[in-house]
Amino acid sequence: MPETEHPAPWEYSLNIPNDPRSVTVCRRTLRLILTMHGLIGLVDTAELLATELVGNAVRHTEGPAALRVSWAPSVLRIGAWDANPEPPEPPRELGKLLDLEEGRGLGLVKACADLWGWQPLSRNGHRGKYVWCELGRSA
Repeated sequence: MPETEHPAPWEYSLNIPNDPRSVTVCRRTLRLILTMHGLIGLVDTAELLATELVGNAVRHTEGPAALRVSWAPSVLRIGAWDANPEPPEPPRELGKLLDLEEGRGLGLVKACADLWGWQPLSRNGHRGKYVWCELGRSA
């Protein structure tokens, strides 16, 4: 699909186990989704953001998780649900991230996304939270 067209809205969800390999599965699935919908220009940034969100869901919680990717005209939303209802740690400022080996995730999301946030969300009987970010077509 040419970049000048505005694809119709769509949404995909991928339920994942609490397994570090799930991060790679999500990243590769996201690349395929965006490529098939003609949004290849968003792939690199979207993969980075999804890796951080899903990585946090798998690394810092127990139980199931999920990746949700949706498109509404000119806005890509990437989110990760996990079974821990506690709010995420506030993101660190970009300048403080460079020397850290851990704890950079939401700081990178804040720096690279147009918008981000979180909300409590129950899923399949599990209390949890949904952490999301948005990218515009121009990202």
